Amino acid sequence: MDKEELGGLIIRSEDSMYHIAKTLLREDADCEDAISAAIVKAFSKIHTLREDSLAKTWLIRILINECYTVLRQKKNMISLEEYPQPEKAWEKQDYSELYEALQRLPEESRICISLFYMEGYSIKEIAVLLKLSESGVKSRLARARMQIRRDMEQTDQVGPEHRLAMKKV
Repeated sequence: MDKEELGGLIIRSEDSMYHIAKTLLREDADCEDAISAAIVKAFSKIHTLREDSLAKTWLIRILINECYTVLRQKKNMISLEEYPQPEKAWEKQDYSELYEALQRLPEESRICISLFYMEGYSIKEIAVLLKLSESGVKSRLARARMQIRRDMEQTDQVGPEHRLAMKKV
């Protein structure tokens, strides 16, 4: 794969990269940082790609590693969430109940859910990306679905559209 083909792949994967970064990082600025770093690293390490058919998986793995780097860097910082500030009118959050339930999941479950349901990766592909066994991925997906179902039932927010989304595959 040459740099031009990699550029095309990055453009085609733009939405997917954002969703994965958002799943791990939550803050848009952090997502942009991780995506930018992943793109730079992909171009500089293009010679390490062994099979062109695995280029997207390779790119997503680089992105996940960069997201973890951002998380490690932020771990040493004090969060502004600890200090309540008045909400500004232009900063109102507009998240659905399902999105909020996803955000309450542990990180390892959240990334599996995102890759499987939002990005359409197979269990086998997720196992390769996250360096897990296939049964490990299945377990995380099952636990995440159960947790989401419990969270939403506790708040009586499980509508028919959410029940369908939470059924086992």
